[in-house]
Amino acid sequence: MPDSLDQLSARLLAFARERDWEQFQSPKNLSMALAGEAGELLEHFQWLTEAQSHALSEEKRRAVAHELADILSYLLRLAERLDIDLIAATHEKIAINECRYPADKVRGDARRATEYDN
Repeated sequence: MPDSLDQLSARLLAFARERDWEQFQSPKNLSMALAGEAGELLEHFQWLTEAQSHALSEEKRRAVAHELADILSYLLRLAERLDIDLIAATHEKIAINECRYPADKVRGDARRATEYDN
């Protein structure tokens, strides 16, 4: 089994190519599919209390895991199609957020960056 993002991405690419699906997997279509899968994930948590969202049944956890897998799959395909290194992009974004949300200033406060005094 693939144990890295690169290996998983390569497996997904092979899966798409074996089915001649690359023609359908444009960045636009993949981003739309990604949004759709995120919506399906939300449906599992809609109307649950905070406590209920932490205490999912095994069946519900498995369904949530499959939605997360769908999201990751579309995300990896989109990154591959756009030649984006997700690891590097994530490190870059964390660095940006460290500046936007200094820990000593925002600890325990969930407001948006634009709502803090700069």
